[in-house]
Amino acid sequence: MCDRPIAGLSRMAFQPTKTAVVRVLIVAGAFAVLETLCRASIIDRMTMIPPTEMVAALWQILESGRYNADIAFTVVNTAAAVVLSVVGGFVVGAILHALPRLRRALEPLLSAYYAVPVFVFYPLLIVAFGVGRGALIAMGALVGIVAMIVNTLSGLDRVPPVFMKTAAALSVDRLRSLILIRLPAAGPHLITGVKLSVAYSVIGIVAGEFILSTAGIGKRIAFGYQDFDNRTMYGMLLLLLVVVMIVNGALAAWEKRLHRRFGVQ
Repeated sequence: MCDRPIAGLSRMAFQPTKTAVVRVLIVAGAFAVLETLCRASIIDRMTMIPPTEMVAALWQILESGRYNADIAFTVVNTAAAVVLSVVGGFVVGAILHALPRLRRALEPLLSAYYAVPVFVFYPLLIVAFGVGRGALIAMGALVGIVAMIVNTLSGLDRVPPVFMKTAAALSVDRLRSLILIRLPAAGPHLITGVKLSVAYSVIGIVAGEFILSTAGIGKRIAFGYQDFDNRTMYGMLLLLLVVVMIVNGALAAWEKRLHRRFGVQ
């Protein structure tokens, strides 16, 4: 008897939602439209190759392994930038939340941060880190960190007051209150910050590779564009798109689960 509810829950967990079905249909429809336009030469091959050829080009790239070093270069740099932006953004956000006066002074700067292209700091990054991993990681972290700061502040602001009153009534100290109450309750907003930091860090790393790197996925895309090598260019673009979609989808599912758990709207 007990196995039936569990089996039912398992089936429900693996049933696709309407949103997921609609999303898949939109992607498949766009894929089919682009395939038709490319095959009918409405979009010429100098501009775009058919999506099926992009998939074949990506398969050849992965099978041959000729760009494994570039892929690894971008993955390592992106991972480092994400860690720096997430950890740094959380620490700065927590400090600002604990210091209201400093927060009021810096909030206008945080609001206007993305109005200034981070690439204006490119000469300073080159001077500080040289041409290589350091400058790229710093650029990726600079692009992603503010999203984490803002979402950390938002999450800590929205911890239900009753949680803190209960902690005070139970004489829970500040450190335990932060670890056991504030962070779990702010979890949905923190995951949103992580998701945005990942997206922005990828943008910063790949865009940085276009202009100040001799390796990486961004540099291969740039070389493919300059050499009219559409198979390499679109194959690497497709790789980047697929990886980012998978990571973003996993974080979005985790975020939704936390929202349901804590009743966050």
